[in-house]
Amino acid sequence: MTTLPPLPGPLPTPIQDPRDTGRAHPEDVLALLWEEHRRAPYPDGFRGVDVEGVELILLDADVAGLVLRELDGGLDDDGIATLWACLADLDRVVPVINSAYCASYFAKLRRLARLAAARYLPAAT
Repeated sequence: MTTLPPLPGPLPTPIQDPRDTGRAHPEDVLALLWEEHRRAPYPDGFRGVDVEGVELILLDADVAGLVLRELDGGLDDDGIATLWACLADLDRVVPVINSAYCASYFAKLRRLARLAAARYLPAAT
């Protein structure tokens, strides 16, 4: 078996992808996902559509406002409660949306909401 000589000098530092939640700060990931969401077009044909008793465009607007508040310094108790209610709605509607793009859009919104809510999880004892 042949052994290779060592590489000269130190190894380069790997570039971190901020979406890699194992190494990045959650705030950085939240900000990156928020920018991606802002650029994504709202699903055609789903304005004013109600799924499982939830009006999708209002759910989108609520989560967007809460994520902005979280990025701007955090949520108060009412904001936290509203965010958890939005997550419950997202968990209910995402599996039954019958459009691939719309389901993907709201699944990404759910990921964004979960990340915003992560710091408000009770500590394990």
